[in-house]
Amino acid sequence: MDILITVAQFILALSLLIVLHEGGHFFFARLFKTRVEKFYLFFDFLFPFSNILPFSLWKKKKGDTEYGIGWFPLGGYVKIAGMVDESMDTEQMARPPQPWEFRSKKPWQRLLIMLGGIIVNVLLAFIIFAGILSVWGTEKLPMSEVNKNGGVVVMDSIGIKAGMMDGDQVLLVDNQPVQYFNNLDAEFITAKTVQVIRDGKEQTIQLPVDLIGQLVDANRQSRIFSFNIPVIIGVVTKDSNAEKAGLKPKDMIRSVNGQAIPSLKMLHGILKENKEKEVSLVIDREGAAMNIVALVNKEGQLGFQMAAPDTKEDYARLGYALEVQKYSIGAAIPAGIAMAGDKLRGYVKQMKTIVNPETGGYKGLGGFVSMAKVYGGEWDWLRFWNITGTLSLILAFMNLLPIPGLDGGYVIFTLWEMLTGRKPNEKFLEVATTIGLVFLLVLMVYANVNDVVRNFFR
Repeated sequence: MDILITVAQFILALSLLIVLHEGGHFFFARLFKTRVEKFYLFFDFLFPFSNILPFSLWKKKKGDTEYGIGWFPLGGYVKIAGMVDESMDTEQMARPPQPWEFRSKKPWQRLLIMLGGIIVNVLLAFIIFAGILSVWGTEKLPMSEVNKNGGVVVMDSIGIKAGMMDGDQVLLVDNQPVQYFNNLDAEFITAKTVQVIRDGKEQTIQLPVDLIGQLVDANRQSRIFSFNIPVIIGVVTKDSNAEKAGLKPKDMIRSVNGQAIPSLKMLHGILKENKEKEVSLVIDREGAAMNIVALVNKEGQLGFQMAAPDTKEDYARLGYALEVQKYSIGAAIPAGIAMAGDKLRGYVKQMKTIVNPETGGYKGLGGFVSMAKVYGGEWDWLRFWNITGTLSLILAFMNLLPIPGLDGGYVIFTLWEMLTGRKPNEKFLEVATTIGLVFLLVLMVYANVNDVVRNFFR
């Protein structure tokens, strides 16, 4: 069931983004009285080979445009008359230009037609993030709260190998202040330096250049950093040693064998040292201290899931002031634009890391499996819209890259024409587009093979 929910969310988001992106091209084409011959969700051929398996799952002709759903779910397209595109209709391009064709339009009109999808993706991201802020607001944990409560807990051995230690109070990442703990993992994996307070002294830690490559090689998917919170019992596994010992949800573990337990990481360490042995627990149940004896299983576990703090009151109970902010519709609009800008800057930073061979980040390049997995197996509308808004920005950024076959490639050719007054030769455009589409196909194959290897063969 979890897989079905993950797939359903991904297909819904992907379909929405494709239809709106192609709808942006369609809008400007029709605005300038340019004929649109096809409007397809997914490809009705084996992309990028327009003559291989050309068929659709559904189609309907309305006016000059054929609307349809293709069988190859790696994107979508609009076929604009008189334009070299994915369909590679060279027969049409060999005929004299017609007034309703793309190639007959003024350069600035063609530029807007090609930018239409990107414009819609950016506007969609603004709308989604503004909607998120107006409906849900934001909940952030200030880094200052983590620092005053004992600093970070390093959950991943690669983080420790990189030079981080439990108790570090993080001040700067790449010389920029870390305002919220929520952003720490994302900023850390692409950083060069981290400035911390350790044992009362400021230190600058030089991170390995291939840190992100190490994380990919180890197939890490969990958080690198946590913070000091007591272990609160969430779900007790049926017939587990935790259930037999009498542990209940909301119990807080204060100590094990007389040793204080400030975090889950410390509890894991003690339990692993006491596999198949009994341990003495002191727990807090509704404010009253209780002693419980529990047997640790052979895996070094008791059999429960930890409850994470959820509300502002939960955090306050643990000694943290969670920053909660609500937005009116008017305030959500500029805040949503700023939120989109922050996410785009973060993505660009990650892309710089990926294209640098020294970082090994290219090994983490993922395809559709990676994108689907981020939605998770539970239908959470806040998570859904947050991820979809981010993907809309990524789609806009990727399409703006100056690669023939992408919108950015056409934009470059059009800008060249506007600056020089010389239109690129159509035969050159055909060759360049073919090369660009083959490059994109190779990139997609690499990314999706990476996904398969990482998720099913490790």
